[in-house]
Amino acid sequence: MTAAVFLFWSAAVVLASGAKDTDIVILQTQSGEVEIAVELAATPESRAKGLMFRRHLGKYNGMLFLYDFDHEVQMWMKNTILPLDMIFIRRDGVVHRIEHHTQPFSEQIISSHGPVRAVLELNAGSAAAFNLQPGDKIRHPFFEAHNKAKK
Repeated sequence: MTAAVFLFWSAAVVLASGAKDTDIVILQTQSGEVEIAVELAATPESRAKGLMFRRHLGKYNGMLFLYDFDHEVQMWMKNTILPLDMIFIRRDGVVHRIEHHTQPFSEQIISSHGPVRAVLELNAGSAAAFNLQPGDKIRHPFFEAHNKAKK
């Protein structure tokens, strides 16, 4: 299966899951680019629910939490079945920090350790598998719009 066909199939799976707001993000790493089909969590309700109760998340799927302003984000894994990697992203799309292999069902607070504008959740191990590191870039229109507004 080619990468383009797989990405199309992944996006179709996201849409079939009932997600209303979906998009593509591109991870720009030292190893190259990786396209991820994401569900967007841009409202307080969608951010509060996140990936709770999900039993499956595809290899090239994730959830992108978008915030209206820069702040220290605090997440947890309450009612989240899947272990995840949490990628904390600054307003310019640069990866600020990665929390690897979060503990399912944990109520321990996971902090961004600094102001960020978004969080990308992927399956645990994905950040390492894609060679994603702090300082790498996440491409998405949300970050591009905020960079233009900042200038």
